[in-house]
Amino acid sequence: MRIPTRLVLGAAALAVVGMSGAASAQDIRIGEINSYKRLPAFLDPYRNGWEMALDEINAEGGVSMDGKKRKLVVITRDDAGKPGNAVKIAEELVSRENVALLAGGFLSNIGLALADFAKQKKVLYLAGEPLSDALVWESGNRYTFRLRPSTYMQAAMLAEEAAKAGKTKWAAVAPNYAYGKDGVGAYKKAFAATGAKVEWIEEQWPPVFKIDAGPVVRALEQAKPEAIYNVLFGPDLLKFAREGKLRGLFEGRMVVGLLTGEPEYLDPLKDEAPEGWIVTGYPWYAIDTPAHNKFRAAYEKRFKTYPRTGSIVGYNLMLSLAAVLEKAGSTDTEKLVDAMKGLKIEDSPSGPFEYRAIDHQSTMGAWVGRTAVRDGKPVMVDWSYRDGAKYLPPDEEVRKMRPAD
Repeated sequence: MRIPTRLVLGAAALAVVGMSGAASAQDIRIGEINSYKRLPAFLDPYRNGWEMALDEINAEGGVSMDGKKRKLVVITRDDAGKPGNAVKIAEELVSRENVALLAGGFLSNIGLALADFAKQKKVLYLAGEPLSDALVWESGNRYTFRLRPSTYMQAAMLAEEAAKAGKTKWAAVAPNYAYGKDGVGAYKKAFAATGAKVEWIEEQWPPVFKIDAGPVVRALEQAKPEAIYNVLFGPDLLKFAREGKLRGLFEGRMVVGLLTGEPEYLDPLKDEAPEGWIVTGYPWYAIDTPAHNKFRAAYEKRFKTYPRTGSIVGYNLMLSLAAVLEKAGSTDTEKLVDAMKGLKIEDSPSGPFEYRAIDHQSTMGAWVGRTAVRDGKPVMVDWSYRDGAKYLPPDEEVRKMRPAD
């Protein structure tokens, strides 16, 4: 008889033990915080990813520490997409649940709030998804690290590709909060660095998840740009893409989309998906490497569906947590922080990456390609994987942006 893998710890908490069964006093407790109810399209696959990695790690006995194997237990809670909730939950996880470290976060404002908490309470925080550049630069601190390629990194990948087209008059549309502002600012900076000439003639800043697509599309159309840089995601992207296609906004214009190629955001468009956009994303159906093939087969067998970007992020997050605990050989925060600097993950399904000591940003990369519709389904074509290490600013620039730990 299989032991249930989930134990309810009150209305908002969930302890995930994995294949090891019930928790013991020797297990290492990890606190995970995220906006599951608010953003299920990304975070359900993300949870699938880290749960699968957790089970694989615990099936091998867990992590080695003091000559013994210790299994991992994840205590996860939902922050409802509110920074205040996230900080309150973090306090409870550290003080009451005695977690060794914190992980998670999706929205940038929540990631920044958790980073500040980690700094104040001196607890390790590994941000999985929050993309704001400030997380590791302007607001960076000793106790915060990030897994996903940052806004700057992905914007630089896109700018490198888009600059080849020679378009000079640009417009931008982005959600009006930290991630959107970082996304536009990073792209402008990266595009300028290519040496290409550009003039920004229009910008639209709809509130996140509350876009009124009609006026936004009309404003962009009236500006007559040659190219559009889009940072919208989730339901905002869906509304914008449909309205823009209906009104002919994209005809004869180059469009560049940050995150637009991710299955979480591209798949809901179905056969209405725009074609030819330059995007970052995840062409899970076409990646043919031993590590990814193994990951994809295991994921599809377990969850009866295909992996999304969130699946990769969640899986790599748990691999990172297990690796740093084993490298540190301790749950002591200062030892964990020192072990995170330069930590290398070799067996990731997205390829090897490491956490830079200078700014605590991982070098996990992303896939860049173009959108297309094949057999009625949206896909990425002409894609290639871009190593994140090649799209980060030089050390001298990082030192100017980031406060000393």
